[in-house]
Order: sequence, then structure tokens, then C-alpha cells
Amino acid sequence: MPLFSRKKEPAVQSFILSLLNQNCHALHERLEGPRFEGRVNVTMVVMVVPVEEQKPLVRRAFTAISKEFSSSGVAIVIDRPYGPDEVLLGFRWRGGISWVRAKAKHLNPMGGGFYQLGLRMTERLHTPDHPELAKLTF
Repeated sequence: MPLFSRKKEPAVQSFILSLLNQNCHALHERLEGPRFEGRVNVTMVVMVVPVEEQKPLVRRAFTAISKEFSSSGVAIVIDRPYGPDEVLLGFRWRGGISWVRAKAKHLNPMGGGFYQLGLRMTERLHTPDHPELAKLTF
């Protein structure tokens, strides 16, 4: 029997469908109950700047990946069990970076050393008011 066989494809397809169904956003909502607001799955690189005592800690900035958005929240995937209470989030926007202030709502392990940090976005920042952010790029 050849190593690669079309007869094996149905088993792969069945596995992938089961895997997707297990992780399907719509199915989780049915199990956990309805949310106040819908979510949109969007994956993009996000700059995260922790904030302590009302000051952005630019030297501790790191990048993460977004998982899903609502109109006022975002879930990001990070590689450490670290959830600052407040952050500035940088999104690539129209040839630059647009910044939003956000407060942590939850930090949940995902497995494999990854964590989902849920954030409620509270304020859009004007970059000229925060010159310390201008040197950050990604």
C-alpha cells in the first residue's frame, strides 16, 4: 500500500471537521450561553504596552496576536501568564499605528504555554499626545 493514499483523506477530513467543531466560536456560545455582544474572529499582530501608575512602560512593550474582537473588547493570545491590569494596544492603521487604552477582564490558559487575555477597550489615544509611543514599530 502506498504511503500516500486517497483512501486516507476521509479520515483526515473527519478529524479536521471534528477539530473545527470542537473549537467553533458559534458552538461555544451555545454551551456557555449568549454573550452581550457578538464577536468577530480576526487575527493580526498587536503591540501591547503595559501601563502602571498611569504611565506606559514602553521598555516592556511586546507583540501579541489578536483572536477575536467585539465593538469594545479584544482577546489577544500571549505566550506568558502575564496579564497587566491596563495596557495600550497598538494596531497597524493607515500606514501608521493607532493606539487604544484597554483594561484587562480575564486571563485564561489555552494550553501549550499560551494564554488568552481579554481586554475591554476604553479610549482611543491621540499619538501626538504620547510621544513615547512614536518610537515603537512592528
